[in-house]
Amino acid sequence: MTRRRPSRPHVALIIESSIEYGRGVLRGIAGYLREHGPWSIFLEQRELGAALPKWIREWDGDGIITRSDDPRIARSGLPTVGLYDRAEDRLRLPMILNDNLAVGRMGARHLADRGFRHLAYYGVRRERWSELRLAGAADVARAAKATFAVHASGGPWELSQERLKRWLVSLPRPLGLVAANDLHGLRALDACRRAGLAVPEELAVVGADDDAEVCELSDPPLSSVTFHPEKVGYEAAALLERLMAGRAAPSEPLLVPPLGVSARQSSDILAIDDPDVAKAIHHIRRHAFDGITVEDVLREVPLSRRALEHRFRRRLGRTPKEEIQRLRFEQAKSLLATTDLPVARISDRLGFHQPAYLSAAFQREAGLTPSAYRRNHRS
Repeated sequence: MTRRRPSRPHVALIIESSIEYGRGVLRGIAGYLREHGPWSIFLEQRELGAALPKWIREWDGDGIITRSDDPRIARSGLPTVGLYDRAEDRLRLPMILNDNLAVGRMGARHLADRGFRHLAYYGVRRERWSELRLAGAADVARAAKATFAVHASGGPWELSQERLKRWLVSLPRPLGLVAANDLHGLRALDACRRAGLAVPEELAVVGADDDAEVCELSDPPLSSVTFHPEKVGYEAAALLERLMAGRAAPSEPLLVPPLGVSARQSSDILAIDDPDVAKAIHHIRRHAFDGITVEDVLREVPLSRRALEHRFRRRLGRTPKEEIQRLRFEQAKSLLATTDLPVARISDRLGFHQPAYLSAAFQREAGLTPSAYRRNHRS
């Protein structure tokens, strides 16, 4: 006999609370429930990869959101949303995942924008999430006409680190390295120390996950691509609500793009062999949001406007004005996606004299208004 369903759905959250990413996912789920009504939650403290809780075998609930790749979850027959990249092919569940292709692109773009024309990727073989990040980094390297090399981890720690050290030493420098995640970033920085390579002067490193404790633990502190776990959790709860209501599951995973790069000392450098251009870029990055113009930049370097633009195009593929606009546009996208600041406040904060200028820049670059960008990103 079918039991009568309670007024509150019973939902199991098999999500690790031991790391910041998992806690961010839980915050996103909580945000959805505050807006749409409560569930009866079954949750216990756990770490990623821990065995399934014993109670799940006899649990007669309504739905599951999981970061586990245990196949028994998929066989439960309950509406289930998976959040774990490694489980994508194994479990065949409706998935909410980080956009790993965009993660790789963002890490590599962070380095290419600093002038690195030798790029590399250090990741994991035969892991789909790592292969997608590799593909994204390779896309940027091709677009930037940069050299590109790839290395995979594996084997005992000391042997693996020795192989990594020899590989890094063999590559042209200055080198920008995209690590598959923050732990691979830590390994790369350790290999740099063993090889005597200066970070970031000879080799700049960017990880992914932006786990603040891990990134600050490294020496020097590790730059990292920032994910959006709250968005992942919110979308997972929304999808599970639809599945529990009997609606069809999406045919493809929903991909949540990364927020940006948390820049720390491991990539805090400009790989520019022209001292005048390097000085101009440094000034632009310090004052891009102060309403500066190209004339302000020219007062910092002993060059004519034409000469500066020629050197910028040669080394970065864009003019000083385009670099100022690019930095403002990227920061505007970040503020629209992650804050509730009014468009007028964002415009003022980024050095646009009027909100209309910001709107015009968005129409030109993204084909929509700032408000529409914010709505699209959050929906």
